[in-house]
Amino acid sequence: MLWLGWGDPERARELPDQVRALLHDLLGVRPPAGPPVSLEEVRLPPAAPVPASLAEIVGSAHVLTDHESRVRHTRGKSTPDLMRIRSGDGSAAPDAVVLPGTHDEVVALLSACASARVAVVPFGGGTSVVGGLSADRAGYAAVIALDLRRMSRLVEVDAESRLATFEPGVTGPEAERLLAAHGLTLGHFPQSFEYATLGGFAAARSSGQASAGYGRFDDMVAGLTLATPSGTLTLGRAPKSAAGPDLRQLVLGSEGAFGVITSLRLRVRKAPAERVYEGWHFPSFAAGSAALRALAQDGPLPTVLRLSDETETMIGLARPDAIGGASDNGCLVIAGYEGTSVDDRRRQAAGVLTGHGGTPLGEEPGKSWEHGRFSAPYLRDSLLSVGATVETLETAGFWSTLPGLYDAVRSTLADLLGNPLVMCHISHVYETGASLYFTVVTSHGLQTWENAKEAVNTAIIQAGGTISHHHGIGRDHRDAHATELGPLGAEVLRAVKHRLDPTGIMNPGALIP
Repeated sequence: MLWLGWGDPERARELPDQVRALLHDLLGVRPPAGPPVSLEEVRLPPAAPVPASLAEIVGSAHVLTDHESRVRHTRGKSTPDLMRIRSGDGSAAPDAVVLPGTHDEVVALLSACASARVAVVPFGGGTSVVGGLSADRAGYAAVIALDLRRMSRLVEVDAESRLATFEPGVTGPEAERLLAAHGLTLGHFPQSFEYATLGGFAAARSSGQASAGYGRFDDMVAGLTLATPSGTLTLGRAPKSAAGPDLRQLVLGSEGAFGVITSLRLRVRKAPAERVYEGWHFPSFAAGSAALRALAQDGPLPTVLRLSDETETMIGLARPDAIGGASDNGCLVIAGYEGTSVDDRRRQAAGVLTGHGGTPLGEEPGKSWEHGRFSAPYLRDSLLSVGATVETLETAGFWSTLPGLYDAVRSTLADLLGNPLVMCHISHVYETGASLYFTVVTSHGLQTWENAKEAVNTAIIQAGGTISHHHGIGRDHRDAHATELGPLGAEVLRAVKHRLDPTGIMNPGALIP
């Protein structure tokens, strides 16, 4: 992973002239004052000493304190994170990076850190975009990043039950490669797929681009193991259970605030024999939304289903490999079908889409989307490099509240940013509602953006939406999360935190109000 941006530096791309002109003329974007600093120029605080017992547990080769390791484990991949690291601000760097190899080593490390008051930030792919990787330091002797890359095995495949047990450090592509040898797939392909880990997917309640067909990642978790400073939780004994509240739900989405996920038993599916993606044109976002709602409620539901609003369609963000190309007025729907035989489902869905005013565009837009489905973060980095501030935010709501939620976010951004470019798509649908995913481009700097983001968080809650559908809470959404939970709900979370992590060493400052 590129230390000051996203992904593989070989895949960085230059912006087309049309996009540069749009940024300059419409938004007033000007080139940055200078280039980003080099990795060696990132300013790090002096490293606080960590207990010698950590090296005794994992081996001295797996306790890293060098400059590059600390830089690469500083913050996540949100725009504020990247803007700070590009300016040379490494103030949030951990004092050491520790790489355990087994569950028992994780348990021993957490015990040692609790005794020494060393804060622990679990680190998978480092793809957090909500401030989830920068521990609050006050009151702690040191901070370590607990990098789980050594715990990267496929432990077991239960073909009869269609379950696979993984260690948490397996990345999305590696999981698919390992499962393909058994003719299986997870079907989980979020934007972070190429770099994020299975443990991170669970800890943040990730949702993939094919969630309509395969479900969210939390739907896939049949069982898990959590190492905490107070001991080990092993959860999930059956497909469903009435044995009280399901404690897995406390761990899923816990973002390292309670402990470290060290094992995951996941539901898997047969690898599809066919994958077909196609495009549809709708005259308006409202018309497209009605078509998606009909498919979600009455079927047949495609495996992939997403709708770009008029602005996102016009800019071409739904097809990042064709960004800057002119588009007709209206909105683009991408529908994808995966399985053994997709023709019947595709034909039935076409009837619903046509009945709601959709016009088929064939497979070319679908192939274009498939080719560029993981490219958007690279485009974000290119925009940052020419002086624009670009960031994403997301929410979800019931179908009846989505129009008001959509308007509330857009109007709040317009009030505080003047004339931003705001794009949106629906990318995860349910019988009762859907998510809204916004991309915002502005010429304003970091502080103005952070003020606008705080106001949008408030607007989302007031409009009846959730503060996050799949990005998580981290530190950026913590206050709005408290409002969404209410005082008693926040108190329950704090009580769980205190029982599992009595000294408060686990990712302090994240998630818990």
